[in-house]
Amino acid sequence: MAKIKKGILGPLSGKLGPVIGGTWKTISYLRIAPPKSNKSKRTPAQIATQEKMRFINKFLVPFHPYITVGMKHEAESQTEISAAFSANYHESILGISPNLSVDFGKFIFSKGILPMVKDLAVTLADGFLHITWSFESVPKTSFDDQMIIVAYAHELEETDGFIGGVNRAAKKCALQLSEHFIGKAIDVYVSITSLDRKRIANNVYLGRYISG
Repeated sequence: MAKIKKGILGPLSGKLGPVIGGTWKTISYLRIAPPKSNKSKRTPAQIATQEKMRFINKFLVPFHPYITVGMKHEAESQTEISAAFSANYHESILGISPNLSVDFGKFIFSKGILPMVKDLAVTLADGFLHITWSFESVPKTSFDDQMIIVAYAHELEETDGFIGGVNRAAKKCALQLSEHFIGKAIDVYVSITSLDRKRIANNVYLGRYISG
């Protein structure tokens, strides 16, 4: 049953005939109610699109904690996860179902105008991921900008990493990888955010490494 909470001119909440009303992030909306599912009538193109959407949604799950921070400024009228979905749909997902894959070099989990650190380098030893970079003061940056480090193990479909705790001026950090990451191939990403989270950088892909 639908309700109009503020009179006839107020926003609609619930289903009314063929439309559904609701409010999200203070925005009132109306949408057409979805038709009853009839899988037997789906075209091959529709099936391929749905499989691609399912593939992306599943892939993004381990990155959710980082996406919530990294895509914050891309999510004015949508969730951060939806913003990441849109950004990656055409950029980083390759192939056609059932042969879908990820171009890890193009994967996006953070997007913004904050200048990134430079001269990034990676080494792995004794279960630690070591990352170094150069520090220089440039406009729109601060020494206390916070580093974001993400290690993704494709075989496990898991991430390890952190947001904050190491600042731009530190010029190095070390991440002790989870034990079950040892011996696995991991894709390494770095981004950076201002301390107040009002600015974020585009994430950078540092490559694939075997942890040891």
